Amino acid sequence: LSHYVCFLFQDEIDSAVKMLLSLKMSYKAAMGEDYKADCPPGNPAPSNNHGPDATEAEEDFVDPWTVQTSSAKGIDYDKLIVRFGSSKIDKELINRIERATGQRPHHFLRRGIFFSHRDMNQVLDAYENKKPFYLYTGRGPSSEAMHVGHLIPFIFTKWLQDVFNVPLVIQMTDDEKYLWKDLTLDQAYGYAVENAKDIIACGFDINKTFIFSDLDYMGTSPGFYKNVVKIQKHVTFNQVKGIFGFTDSDSIGKISFPAIQAAPSFSNSFPQIFGDRTDIQCLIPCAIDQDPYFRMTRDVAPKISYPKPALLHSTFFPALQGAQTKMSASDPNSSIFLTDTAKQIKTKVNKHAFSGGRDTIEEHRQFGGNCDVDVSFMYLTFFLEDDDKLEQIRKDYTSGAMLTGELKKTLIEVLQPLIAEHQARRKEVTDEIVKEFMTPRKLSFDFQ
Repeated sequence: LSHYVCFLFQDEIDSAVKMLLSLKMSYKAAMGEDYKADCPPGNPAPSNNHGPDATEAEEDFVDPWTVQTSSAKGIDYDKLIVRFGSSKIDKELINRIERATGQRPHHFLRRGIFFSHRDMNQVLDAYENKKPFYLYTGRGPSSEAMHVGHLIPFIFTKWLQDVFNVPLVIQMTDDEKYLWKDLTLDQAYGYAVENAKDIIACGFDINKTFIFSDLDYMGTSPGFYKNVVKIQKHVTFNQVKGIFGFTDSDSIGKISFPAIQAAPSFSNSFPQIFGDRTDIQCLIPCAIDQDPYFRMTRDVAPKISYPKPALLHSTFFPALQGAQTKMSASDPNSSIFLTDTAKQIKTKVNKHAFSGGRDTIEEHRQFGGNCDVDVSFMYLTFFLEDDDKLEQIRKDYTSGAMLTGELKKTLIEVLQPLIAEHQARRKEVTDEIVKEFMTPRKLSFDFQ
């Protein structure tokens, strides 16, 4: 029994141990001495941490609804890995993905944009042994307009679908947006359909992809709803309060919603695709703020005799104003939207993209720019595919050979065609095509 209990809570134990080590390190940094149990701290060690970086000591805050950091460099992802108890995607894992697929790893992997994982080695073990897995990702449709940051998980998921040749389910959580935002049910569903067009425009294979609205699918799928109920039975109110920060004044809809986001992690939630099979592992590419949902899912999985989903986590896409500000669909200048014209893209980048350059050209030529905080450079790491060119830009900007205006011009020349091509593809997505993607049906895949 003790082995079984350990197995059930191994994820939580690993996470707690890593968090404890992190706390001890933070304690030592603050107090200048090792933490000792039952020993109150003495006088804190004198610190000169009052300079411009003093705020960096403040903890980053990340949950599914809020991402906050005080550092212009953005979130400290190494600390986040420790806090969440996940594993870093290292060179060894990237090489293994390359060997398994026979394809060069996507630049999101090569550049650490997808930087953390849970159980990816297990997925590769299965794949190498000709055992099946499927992909699951999603989108919370809170508005009609999506910005370039929203595309990151989908661009990567499309690559995974292509190189592994596996089926994919995409959940549109219109129910969640109805519960959290001031929307009617019809508005939330309407946004789901509109957002689905942008997702389809990323180039997903219609024969291997099922996109579904929770409001639509859950009422027609007993298999899906049964899994929601199974998950609900095994998660207490105390647990969701601890994981998601719910309070006594949150609606019961919010409190029970995490079970709905967890359910697609189990293959028999989609009987039309997988029949009644419960043994097909799921791989979830998502931004790391969604991880709390799946920590909960992984905790529940063994209790209901299902395999734990594996995860690949991406970093956050920075707002134009800088990595410590949040992008907002209600602020058109906080990001590049998929509906922006070439002129709007140029104006936004030139006017609003936070610069790591110096105050004067002379200073910039002498001391160079700071790529760590420059948003135009950050955006290029996401969208410029040529590694050599990116490295040359980094060197030139850091040395002062390249000016901020030139860097912004390079980004504009990358973004304008990217957005224009996306808009052209989206125009071709008819209501009939959306309907076909969103109809529960058998998908074509060749696992036994």
